[in-house]
Amino acid sequence: MNESKQRNVLGGPLSPCSHDPVTGFYRDGHCNVGADDLGCHAVCAEVTEEFLAFSKNTGNDLSTPRPEYGFPGLQPGDRWCVCAARWFEAYEAGVAPPAILKATSEAALQHVPLAALQEHAAG
Repeated sequence: MNESKQRNVLGGPLSPCSHDPVTGFYRDGHCNVGADDLGCHAVCAEVTEEFLAFSKNTGNDLSTPRPEYGFPGLQPGDRWCVCAARWFEAYEAGVAPPAILKATSEAALQHVPLAALQEHAAG
């Protein structure tokens, strides 16, 4: 799937988040959300050291490679489709990473207020 049919939080077509590393619940480079994505991996985030530490401390280590799952491990500056609820937890803790709004699925709005995403929008 190269092109997403889903919409972003701004109402436009969902832009790619990252192809290096390849992200998305469906590993298609987009933050597409479907019925089988129970974690709602909808927020395209540019991960930071603070967010990676927060995520690890709350039970989701995103920095350690897991080759058995095809997961390279993330470095600060990588873009990744993160769970909307986890992004919002980080927001409430003061460590939300920048969000790429054009690449963040509108499904994120079920868990995160648009104003919070806009407050932390990249660029």
